[in-house]
Amino acid sequence: MRAARELFLERGYAGTTVEAISDRSDVPPATVYRLFSSKLGILKAVLDVSIAGDDDAVPVPERPQVQSLFATSDPREQVAGFVGVTRDINSRAAPVYQILVSAAAADADAASLLAELTRQRHDGQRRIARSLARRGALRPPLRQRDAEDLIHALMSPEIYRLLVVDRGWTPERYAEWLSSTLVDQLLAVRSR
Repeated sequence: MRAARELFLERGYAGTTVEAISDRSDVPPATVYRLFSSKLGILKAVLDVSIAGDDDAVPVPERPQVQSLFATSDPREQVAGFVGVTRDINSRAAPVYQILVSAAAADADAASLLAELTRQRHDGQRRIARSLARRGALRPPLRQRDAEDLIHALMSPEIYRLLVVDRGWTPERYAEWLSSTLVDQLLAVRSR
């Protein structure tokens, strides 16, 4: 997977072949196909590890750090905690995510994978909005659906890329801005 990540970042999706991954990793092509089934399968595995930070088969929403954030009673702490998770994921995954975005423009299977990752991200962000709404922490007259939309847009990989990659912000500055912006946009005065 390290070889695949390097090649995807060097050559892009279209310019990377399974054979090149095989050569760089010194693993026979048949073994690579057996493990990942396709080039897109390799990219998905690289993305999964980049998003999660390891190769444990535990989805991000089920990880202890994320679960503990849902149990946090202070909405500001909850928002800041989820911002930290988002910063860490984007810091690891942004370069590979951009490879998928580029591939999705020309490959229907890559577009399906991108849509699935976006759906998963939105599902997780919906849980954040629901948690805040159930606590009565949303500022009036903000509805849960609107909170979902704000969280989905502001925590997007695109915003991270724009500010950190394109504009040169540090991940810490991004996290401070995002936390402050989400608190201002989402939380009722009493929750601030």
